[in-house]
Amino acid sequence: MTDQKSRQEIDLWISGTEEPDTAATDEGAQEMRQEESGFRLAEQVGAVVSDDYVFDDEFSDDERMIVNMGPQHPSTHGVLRLQIELEGEIIRRTKPVIGYLHTGMEKTAEALTFMQGPTNVTRMDYLASFHNELAFSLATERLLGIEVPPRADAIRVLMTELNRISSHLVAMATNGMDIGALSIMTYGFREREQVLAFFEKVTGLRMNHNYIRPGGVAADLPPGWRADVKAIAENMRARIGDYDDMLKENPIWTGRTRGIGVITAEECLAYSVTGPTLRSTGIDWDLRKVFPYSGIDQYEFDVPVGEQGDVYDRYRVRIEEILQSARIVEQVAEAMPKGDYRSDDRKVTPPPRARIDESMEALIHHFKIFTEGFRVPPGETYAAVEGPRGELGCYIVSNGEGIPYRVHVRAPSFYNLQALPIMMADSLVADTIATIASLDPVMGDVDR
Repeated sequence: MTDQKSRQEIDLWISGTEEPDTAATDEGAQEMRQEESGFRLAEQVGAVVSDDYVFDDEFSDDERMIVNMGPQHPSTHGVLRLQIELEGEIIRRTKPVIGYLHTGMEKTAEALTFMQGPTNVTRMDYLASFHNELAFSLATERLLGIEVPPRADAIRVLMTELNRISSHLVAMATNGMDIGALSIMTYGFREREQVLAFFEKVTGLRMNHNYIRPGGVAADLPPGWRADVKAIAENMRARIGDYDDMLKENPIWTGRTRGIGVITAEECLAYSVTGPTLRSTGIDWDLRKVFPYSGIDQYEFDVPVGEQGDVYDRYRVRIEEILQSARIVEQVAEAMPKGDYRSDDRKVTPPPRARIDESMEALIHHFKIFTEGFRVPPGETYAAVEGPRGELGCYIVSNGEGIPYRVHVRAPSFYNLQALPIMMADSLVADTIATIASLDPVMGDVDR
C-alpha cells in the first residue's frame, strides 16, 4: 500500500502546488497502478509475478498496458472479465475475473428437497442440463442405496448423449463465429434445433428439463421416438462431415487455430483440466470409460484424442465426439430394454397417475412426496459424469432429513478457466477470442 505521505505528494504535484521527490513519485504512481489494475507488476527482470508464472521483464512498466475485456463482451461467452497486460500486441499476463453471474445455486439446493434438487441444478450448465440432473440424481441414489431399472438407465444415456451433441454444436458454431467463419454459426444452431425439438417432445421443454430425477426419469419416451433418434443420428453424421470438410483444411481456419492457445498434458493435470481440453493434449481420459455410470459401458464408442493441445485439436476432438455420441444413441435405440422407467421403491417414487384417482392413500402419498420429499439416510457421497466440458461431479452430505445438509458441484468450466492464463501467455491479443472459445466455458457453470 502507498503511504499517506506519498499520496499527498502526488496530489500536490498534480495540482501544481509543489513538486515532490521524483523517486517517491515514481514509486507511488507504480503502486497506484498496481492497486487499480489488480496485478502485482514485476519490480525487476525475471521477478516472480505470482505463485505460478515467471516472465522476463525486458521493457519498463510504462511500456505495458493493462486492458479489460468483458464482462459485457459477446466473445467471452458470458459475463467473464479478463484483465490483460499487453506489451505491444503480445499478452504477457492474463487474470480471469469471475463472479458476475453468481446465483448461489449450491446454497439454494440446501433449502430444497431431494426431489426438487434437479429443478435447481439443471440451470447451472444450461447447455448440459441433463448431465447436471444425472450427477445430482446418481449422488442421491447412492445415499439412498437404490438402483434404477435398466430402461431408466438407457433413457438417461440416450438423453445425455444427445445433450452432448447439442452442446458441442453450440461450441462449434460459436467458435467458428468468433474466428470469422460465419456460415458455421448458422449451420450449428440449425442442427441443434433438431435435437432440442426432440427434447421438447420428451420432456415438454427445450432446456432446463427437470427430467432425470432420483429414482429414474419423469416420464417414458413418447411414441415414435426411435424414428426421431435415427433421423438425428443420420443427419448429424452427414452434416458434421460436411462442416468438418469445410473447415479442417481451410487455410484461414487452420491459420487461426493451429499452434494457438497451446497447453500441455502436464499443465492440464496440474490445473485439474478435464474434458475435450484435456483429451486434446493426448490423454485418453473419459469418465464414461474409466468410471462408467448408468450402464454406458454396454455401448461401443471411441474416445477421440488430439496431440498438440491447441485450439485446432480441441475443435477436432469435439467434432469426433459428436459422431461418437451419435453412434451411442443409435445403439441405445436398438437395445432399449422394456420395463419401468423409474424405481419401484414407493418411498422415493410417486404412485402412478391412475392410482391417484382411485385411492386416497395414493393421493396422500403423492402429495407428501412433492411437498415434503423423502428422507435420505445420513452420509456423504460424490458422483461424477462426463459432461460436454469435462468432469461434472456432485458432492452431497445428508443428515437424515428430507433436504441435503450440504451440496457442492465440481463444475468443469470453473476448473478449465484456470488454464486460460497459461494458454494466453506470450500470445497475440488477436488470438484471445479463439482461445476462450476453444475452452467452451459456460459462466452459469462457473459462478453457480
